[in-house]
Amino acid sequence: MPGTWYQVDNVAKLFIATNNRRDPRVFRVCCTLDTDIDPDCLDQALRLTARQFPNFQVTLHRGLFWNYLESTDKQPAAVPETLAPCAPVYGPDRLNELLYRVSYYGPRINVEMFHALSDGNGGLLFLKALVCQYLKLQHPEELAHLVPETVAPAASLAQDSYRQFYGAAARRDAVPRRACRLRGSHLPYDQTQFFEAHLPVKAVLSAARAEGVTLTSWLGARLMLAIYAETPQLERRRPVAISLPVNLRNYYPSETARNFFNSIRVGHQFTGAETPASLAADFDAALKLELSEERVKARMDGFEQFEQLPFVKPVPLVIKNQVVGAITRFQERYSTATLSNLGVIKTPPELSPWLRGFAAMSSTSGLFACVCSWNQDLVICLSSAYRGTGVARRFFGGMAAEGMDVTLYANEVVTG
Repeated sequence: MPGTWYQVDNVAKLFIATNNRRDPRVFRVCCTLDTDIDPDCLDQALRLTARQFPNFQVTLHRGLFWNYLESTDKQPAAVPETLAPCAPVYGPDRLNELLYRVSYYGPRINVEMFHALSDGNGGLLFLKALVCQYLKLQHPEELAHLVPETVAPAASLAQDSYRQFYGAAARRDAVPRRACRLRGSHLPYDQTQFFEAHLPVKAVLSAARAEGVTLTSWLGARLMLAIYAETPQLERRRPVAISLPVNLRNYYPSETARNFFNSIRVGHQFTGAETPASLAADFDAALKLELSEERVKARMDGFEQFEQLPFVKPVPLVIKNQVVGAITRFQERYSTATLSNLGVIKTPPELSPWLRGFAAMSSTSGLFACVCSWNQDLVICLSSAYRGTGVARRFFGGMAAEGMDVTLYANEVVTG
């Protein structure tokens, strides 16, 4: 209800302080159905779904010391897709607006969110609820007895889980080395190129298991190799480092639909003797070490600890944003690219006849890969802010050369 407000979570403060036209800090989750979308039906389903997620029906405001979210009576509306993927949702020209957008094109439903509102897992929760409502309206007889996935109570969805589970655990991370950075000019007009690849799940899983690694490690090693091949010689003295978001709901009993993740890094200093299999094994060992419960929880507490310092709270917001932005830019020196694996998307089996697939992607000022799977379809969306397409060609081309059946799509961009 209007008048209810929330302080933004810890990670949201970072996204608010660093969003810009090049990277508006927006992610997209989308679902493709078997037939073209009925706009009126989608609008009705959206209104029903919005009632289940009151914490998303908010606008963002600036306070003296912190930003905050305030509930609003504004009703979401589904619109035809006319903007580029992950176009800005929040900015100076979009004040007092909802922080997410629902659009449709042909048989596809898109949900795009400003990352200060939620993370990919929260966005998927909303999308799946929306798709379920839409299909129940479209097929009332066949789905009359469908019981949708239970959505957590409003208080749980709106929980700031960073603060809820903060325990001030000691954090002892090794000092990271500065990572190699991709060189080359950015696309003009703040554009981003999106490559969407579809691969058979069984084939990729079989290849990963044959090397004794997880799917994330298998993909991470291939991405590292593609980046290294496109790295200028002088930059090769630095390690290639992949940043990987970690869903903290796997470590804490949280049902929040807000942000609840942190990031780890896996780096490798190339010697030139690496093979895809040997690199995947090294990646997997480093990833498992970083994903240990002790390290993940200590990292979460270390991130939250800064906000708990008594001298931080009275600092004016404008200064905090400048400091957060500077720290974020400094931290970016230690990552070459990002790989986010949202995992297997599970839906009620009754919906399967009308579903064709899911995908996820993110805005970026560099290189960002989102991975998810549904049924037997593995989808990798690679976002790139660069003119050059060498990394994408090597990444997906390398999989095809290993015998993978790769179907690739890309959006159009203006390069001149």
